[in-house]
Amino acid sequence: MPLPLHAEDAGKRGFAEVEAMKHVEALTAFGPHPVGSHELDQAIKYVWAVAEDIKKTAHWEVDVQVDIFHSEPGANTLGSGLFVGKTLAYSDLNHVVLRIVPKHDPKAEDNAILISSHIDTVFTTSGAGDCSSCIAVMLELARGVSHWAHGFKNAVIFLFNTGEEEGLNGAHSFITQHPWSSTVRMAVDLEAMGIGGKSSIFQAGPHPLAIEKFALAAKYPSGQIIAQDLFSAGLIKSATDFQIYREVAGLSGLDFAYVDNSVVYHTKNDKIKFLKPGSLQHLGENMLSFLLQIAPSSQLRILEADEKAGIDPAIYFDLLGSYMIVYRQTFANMLYNSFILQSVLIWTTSLLMGGYSAVISLVLSCLSIILMWICSLGFSALVAFILPLISSYPLPYIASPWLVVGLFGAPAFLGALTGQHFGYFILQKHISRSLSKRKENPSLFPKADLARLEAERWLFKGGFIQWLILLILGNYFKVGASYLALVWLAGPAFAYGLLEATLSPSRLPRPLKMATLILSLTAPILVSAGQIIRLTGTIIGIGVRFSRNPGSNPEWLGNLFVAGSIAVFICLTFVYLLSYLHLSGSKRSIVVTACMIFTLSIIIVISGMVAPFTEDTARAVNVVHVVDATGVHGEKQEVSSYVSMFSVTPGKLSKEVEHLKGFTCGRENTTDFVTFSVKYSCLTQEDTKSGWSESDVPSLTVTSDKKVSIDTKGSTRWTLGINTAEIQDFKLSGGTEEIISFGKKSSVDGWHTIQFSGGKNAPTKFEMTLEWEKISATKEQVASAKVKQPLLKLRTDFNRVTPVVKEVLDKLPPWCAQFGKSTSPFNLAFLADLSVELNQ
Repeated sequence: MPLPLHAEDAGKRGFAEVEAMKHVEALTAFGPHPVGSHELDQAIKYVWAVAEDIKKTAHWEVDVQVDIFHSEPGANTLGSGLFVGKTLAYSDLNHVVLRIVPKHDPKAEDNAILISSHIDTVFTTSGAGDCSSCIAVMLELARGVSHWAHGFKNAVIFLFNTGEEEGLNGAHSFITQHPWSSTVRMAVDLEAMGIGGKSSIFQAGPHPLAIEKFALAAKYPSGQIIAQDLFSAGLIKSATDFQIYREVAGLSGLDFAYVDNSVVYHTKNDKIKFLKPGSLQHLGENMLSFLLQIAPSSQLRILEADEKAGIDPAIYFDLLGSYMIVYRQTFANMLYNSFILQSVLIWTTSLLMGGYSAVISLVLSCLSIILMWICSLGFSALVAFILPLISSYPLPYIASPWLVVGLFGAPAFLGALTGQHFGYFILQKHISRSLSKRKENPSLFPKADLARLEAERWLFKGGFIQWLILLILGNYFKVGASYLALVWLAGPAFAYGLLEATLSPSRLPRPLKMATLILSLTAPILVSAGQIIRLTGTIIGIGVRFSRNPGSNPEWLGNLFVAGSIAVFICLTFVYLLSYLHLSGSKRSIVVTACMIFTLSIIIVISGMVAPFTEDTARAVNVVHVVDATGVHGEKQEVSSYVSMFSVTPGKLSKEVEHLKGFTCGRENTTDFVTFSVKYSCLTQEDTKSGWSESDVPSLTVTSDKKVSIDTKGSTRWTLGINTAEIQDFKLSGGTEEIISFGKKSSVDGWHTIQFSGGKNAPTKFEMTLEWEKISATKEQVASAKVKQPLLKLRTDFNRVTPVVKEVLDKLPPWCAQFGKSTSPFNLAFLADLSVELNQ
């Protein structure tokens, strides 16, 4: 990490983390500032004031324009990622937009680079990492750029948006409504899925210009395309504004994120004390260097023409945070195909020279690889199943991630060694039989020793087959991270060919040289070790919020995810090393050591010597005062109310409610929050009649056979589920404006969901016009006297802490923290629905 600079060290044209940290402190001092809150208004005013100061101090040849942008009502329907089956609607959002333009070039305004992040937070945190740190970097970066831009050929727009946490609404409103959006040619998004550390590129493209310029300029390059592969495949359940810029605006660019300490994400522990020194300096200097590389370039002006001619995406990765390797997919195809062809030719020649015995040996070495994978995954999976039975919590390692080395790493290693040893034993028997058929034995070694040496070599070469298969698959499916397979194949193959291989078919085997192993693994470890370590940390952090529908998954599933990932890493990276251990005199001591590490880890878990959660690494919980009016229709409503406590972290809540009166926990306590369902929770109905009134209960009223009026009773954050088995299409109007139009809408499990979020002046009364699905009722439904299905499901949220919720929050253990996201309810939520009679 770079050293944080003071203003006098950085100069007026440089980036100073110490100055940026002042912005983080100011923004977090407002506390949580979600959309619609007074605190968010204060944060916007602060950003606007700093932007005005930048305007006053800019270089005299630079024009700095500041705009407070108030968005009109709008709706966003994305067709991929987390938002399939959803319409994200918004109203009354305010953003700060700052544009820096060189005065000497009249064409610069028409070609802009967008730098974007969000001011708003979720309701549970003041957001030091997500994303006050990003806003602070942008403010300090804009100050520095305002003294450089007189040499630019392109404008730079800084978008400080709101509404990101509610579904990327700020980015969407800017792209679809702001007049400057039409000038944007490239977008860069700054995000945080943790707090501090290196801000790494985890999405780039589709056009490679941005990542190529970044690689040329960045002082501390950090980025791995493997993160982009995982994100695109949906294995990382998240979304950023970059999705809007790419899918809605059709822009190319870069997406940065802080991912260290991801366990604090969207909880109270996203605070300044965890923001590592140098974090802002790292991102700020990289971004300043990038802008100084791209902004004076005229390439942005022809970028659109390049994209129409066809995009050749980039493969990218950094080496030890000092260099970044970037090459196009076309070159990657040539490189990978060339290596695959050479490998196939070498193997074909080798097998022809070795004859039938060599072919069988190859098959058996592949069998050893398969057994290695089966046993490694099996051993670690067994621990994943057992752990919830012997531990007070299914994931006892969240606060102490090093425990996974013993709990899952040791069993995975022992399983890999055991599986490969079975393969080694079978291979050795085959080679012994082959050697016994030879008429002469010119070697002084016994044939049994020769068989062991030859089996060792075949196990080593089995690693080539593993990585060759992965390279072929990765190349075929255009996986960006296929370069890892190339590195893990080319390095060991070169070392083996240089130090071990011979063209003589009558060669007698010798022990593998230690120099071969060292030379084989040096390059692969340098390229991939850091990625594996960071990815493991991210996977463990995801465990805190693993259950998207609390209680719907078995308790061991989170462990299985972590254990399986570690087993995969071990099988991929230890395949060459393991082949050395079967003839090693230290094999027994290595096995004993691994068993001792595993046993010690189990003892630590059972004894509770290490707490699964701490105040700084907390369990994610939600405490919601629910007023349930579902199934109740008519003027006089009799509603029920209760407090629901649930957790997206796997495990029961027995310890959390020990000091809370009246709570009962179990899987019978289910609640449908429209965007997700809670299958396990703790409930109480004691003292739940205060803190709300009947006038807060939302209403769904049928005004005609095709119209429904919705009154959220003051709530500007609500979610509506629409039964697509009954409703083919719909439009939604708020006040006098149409927010959602008729048009094709996707669904998930038979429901389309509207998520609405707005400022204080957003409408609270809506009219929905329906187009009915033309499907007749089934015989079973007709036979029923009255068959009712929910037509609409509504949840309204209020950012209000009722007395009973306050009491619960005050008594929660310190190692619990509320977790917020776009689909989570606030601390007070109202539920209502509208049913339709199918036999009418």
